[in-house]
Parts: sequence; structure tokens; C-alpha cells
Amino acid sequence: MKLLFCILIIAITATADDNSCEENFKNAIEQFTVRLAAEVARQHPGGSSILSAYSVMPLLGMVGLASIGTTHDEVLKTIGLPNDDKVKEAFSSSTNRLKSVKGVTLKTANKIYIDKKYELNADFAAISKSVFDSEVETVDFSQSEKSAAEINSWVASYTNNLIKDLVNKDSIDAQTISILVNAIYFKGNWKEKFDARRTMDRDFFVNKEKKIQVPMMYKSGNFLYGESKELDAKLIEIPYEGDEASFMVILPNDIEGLPELQRKLSVKSLLKQAESEMSSVDIDLFLPKFKIETQTDLKEALENMNLKSLFSPDAQITKLITESGSLSVSKAIQKAFIEVNEDGSEAAAGSALELVDRYGDDNPSIVFYANKPFYFVLKHHTGILFSGGFRP
Repeated sequence: MKLLFCILIIAITATADDNSCEENFKNAIEQFTVRLAAEVARQHPGGSSILSAYSVMPLLGMVGLASIGTTHDEVLKTIGLPNDDKVKEAFSSSTNRLKSVKGVTLKTANKIYIDKKYELNADFAAISKSVFDSEVETVDFSQSEKSAAEINSWVASYTNNLIKDLVNKDSIDAQTISILVNAIYFKGNWKEKFDARRTMDRDFFVNKEKKIQVPMMYKSGNFLYGESKELDAKLIEIPYEGDEASFMVILPNDIEGLPELQRKLSVKSLLKQAESEMSSVDIDLFLPKFKIETQTDLKEALENMNLKSLFSPDAQITKLITESGSLSVSKAIQKAFIEVNEDGSEAAAGSALELVDRYGDDNPSIVFYANKPFYFVLKHHTGILFSGGFRP
């Protein structure tokens, strides 16, 4: 049995009671993001990477609600939500709030494909709709090529054709029971665009021994800026139109400091602390123009994060379908894309989990020069949507 997902994101406007839920969920997203990003970086040593950890969260949320025992507990611990009620509250609330986003294009959708020989458990079907707003469609997985093409077409349609061929027909076989898909697409223009006429090739230090030329954008203005001793880095936040989304660059002071920066972020809640210390400053900003595409083995990454039961033959995913017995995840992948240019940013992601039978200030302008490997996050006010490392 195979369960594959794409990706999703959230926008929130909260009442007083919702603020606590929103803040807790935002913290959970941040912690899950920095931990998973560190694992993804290990899979792409010496190069750039991009992922949407947030897209993985609703997928794991669904699997968690369909599980019992150790599998259930490990999944919820991994996504940082303490119990089923908090999972339902967080995702239901965020799904509803996502429908009113200002200034940027943010599209998300969930869909469950179920083989015609099986039926979703009624309780799970109800939860998938009410909590995750997921559609359900019956397919014939014995026709693997047709099924894969249908799923890939759906993913492409929700990601502006940036994510293609997420599902391989060879991964669909007689054991495939269900494929859960979750897609996310973001496109935003900078609140104040870079002037393309001022973009020019400049030095970028890949490491202490090597430098290359990259197209470097430039603009001056007032930005949120900070310096973190704990992270040994400088931070800048660049807003998109609507002021609900932004692009943050975390630039290590050391040319080869990116791995250590990501390690620090993954073991301590340092990002939130660093953000709280940022203030509005006049900046001369130099930022590379770039495009990144990444495919990641999520199974390896999640196992390294101690989510092991989900991929074990002893996994206890017992509440997904009406038939007795358990399912387990045999494969998990993600494809993600981001492009940053003078106008703004465009990003998308798709992930897949494969389920199988358990047996089967007033100072003068500061120069922020991003001319060495750096970490970045693309975030909405509800949490981090995408993150990655840039090292051409």
C-alpha cells in the first residue's frame, strides 16, 4: 500500500481564543522546519536545497490521526502537537483561515486517492474533510500509469506546473491502497521591487578557497534587521506586498558557517529569539538572484528525526481503511522549487509518503551583502512555509 502526499500551507486571522492555538502551531512549524531542514541539507552537501516542511506536517497529521500506539505517539511528537484534539484544532483552524490571504497568491489543497477495492474508514474520511478539507477520489491502482498520470496532473495544476512527475508509476503496484496528496503554491511580489537595471554579476564566496560570479540584486531601504551572537549571523527580513508574508535571510558571519548555523537552529529555539531582537534599519541590500529545485528522501530524514515506527513493518496505521490490519510507510519523498528575482518569489512543493501493508535604529545605512552561503525562510504570519540553504 502506498500513501503519497504533496504539500500545503496556512494563513491565519485569529480571535483571542485562537491566538494561543495559532502561536503554539507556529512554534511547532518552526521547530519541525529547522529540524527537517538540517536533515535535508545533509542529503545535499555542498549545494543549495529547498523544502517545505510545513507541507509535510498535514500529511503526518493525517497519518497520526489514522494511527494508534507507538506510531501515533511518534508522529505527534515529531510534529510538535501533544494530542489528537490539538492536531484537529490546529489544522482545522489554519485551513479555514487560509482562505483570506492578502497581497500574495497562496494556494493549497488536499486529496485522497483510494483504490476501488477499498473504502476509507468513515471516521477518518470525516476527519480528513472537516480538519484538512480533503477531497476523496476512487481510482484503479492496477492501472499504475494512468493513476500516476492523474495524480501528477492534479499536483501540477495546483503548483503552476512547477512540480511535475511527483509520483512514479513504478511505485504503484498491487499493494497500493491509498495515495494522499497535498499541494502548495506561493507567488508574491516584493513590497518594493529590486531595480533589474542594478542587477550585476558580483563575487560570491562558495567557501574560503573558491569564489564565483553570481547575478546580485541591489536595493536600499528600511528593513527589519538583527545580529545574533548565538547564531553568529546577521538577519534581514524582506516583505512581500500585503505585509503578511516575508523572505528572511540568515547570513552566517563565517564564509563556511552555514552547516553550523543549521545545526544550531535544529537543536535550540534560536530563530524566534533572534527575530524578536530585530528592528527597522536603513540597509543597502545585496541579494543573489537564484532558482533552486530539490528532491528529498523524506523517509531517511524523518527516520533520523526518530520517527521510525511509521516506516516499520510493525507500524500501527489501523484507522485509515475499513479493512482490518495495519499499514506502514515504505517510501516518502518531496519535490520543491523556489525562484527569487527582482519582482519577488515563486515557490511550490510536493511530497509523497508510500504506505504498504505491514507485511508487504538611527545609524547610517548598514550593508547586508549576501555573498556567501546563507539560510533562508519564506514565511507567512502563521509560520514558515518554505526554507532552504543557498550555496551555488
